[in-house]
Amino acid sequence: MFRLNKVSVVSAITLLSTISLQAQESGDRSRTSQADKTAQTTHLADIPYSPQTKITVERRGQIVLIGINRPYMDNRLDPEATESLARAYYDYDQDSSLRAAVLFGYGERFSRGIDVDATKAFAQSGKKLMDGPGFIDPMGRTKPTLTKPLVVAVHGDTWNMAHELFLVADIRVASEDTDFGQDEDTHGRFPGGGATVRFPREAGWGNAMRYILTGDHWGAKEAFRMGTVQELAPNREAALAKAIEIANKIAACGPLGTKASLASSHMALEQSETAALAKLGEQYLALLKTHDFQEGRAAEAQKRPPVYEGR
Repeated sequence: MFRLNKVSVVSAITLLSTISLQAQESGDRSRTSQADKTAQTTHLADIPYSPQTKITVERRGQIVLIGINRPYMDNRLDPEATESLARAYYDYDQDSSLRAAVLFGYGERFSRGIDVDATKAFAQSGKKLMDGPGFIDPMGRTKPTLTKPLVVAVHGDTWNMAHELFLVADIRVASEDTDFGQDEDTHGRFPGGGATVRFPREAGWGNAMRYILTGDHWGAKEAFRMGTVQELAPNREAALAKAIEIANKIAACGPLGTKASLASSHMALEQSETAALAKLGEQYLALLKTHDFQEGRAAEAQKRPPVYEGR
């Protein structure tokens, strides 16, 4: 079983269980100042590893590692695992003490995608997936979406829904043994998790259609050529280590500037470049008034590392 530095991961989760949201409050509500209320935050809890765990969570300072742990099922995601991942994303996004997240998979492969049988049974039950607040769709199909950085490290088989999870990430690292696939068309289905939108956007129309329409698989070097992979690593351990290194570099930057950078870039993609350009002045002026902006200037003048507080 794949463990890097004894990554702690999730304890067994019962069907449709989700990572608990813990609100941190201080003092009596009636006497809490507005500033205190603003300071209250959601904290993403560690979920330690066990063989039965489906999604794991390990906090490491200002970053968090989120792992897919169903190696006995090729790391395929069933509804429970999908909801747990969606809860982890939400809690990470709400936790002001965390500045970057890394998604990875245990075992011999990142994931072969969806657990079709379990998902079919769930659909026939009449229940709805991620029904209610407290979730961020890991496929990024609905609002809310992540507002903070996500780095992904993949290795081995990374197929279909797993490739779509991969495409949602902001920065992608792949082991040289990665085998990518988006072959739903060969099974009478189609990529319903966002690949029809993100794959052409990231790789170019012809590159994406070459693999979506034929069902052919491709390797890490081809993904790097197409631009869907930003870093290649010799093996799975090195891929995860590189993703963690990148996440820590992000965490050292000003979190308000990071969120503004992501928001501006997403606006350009999802609305229009005109809308994003028109918003730049307002976004920049808002940052000028922050403590972090002043800290960045002071640290540069004093030739020391900045200490950003996200305010």
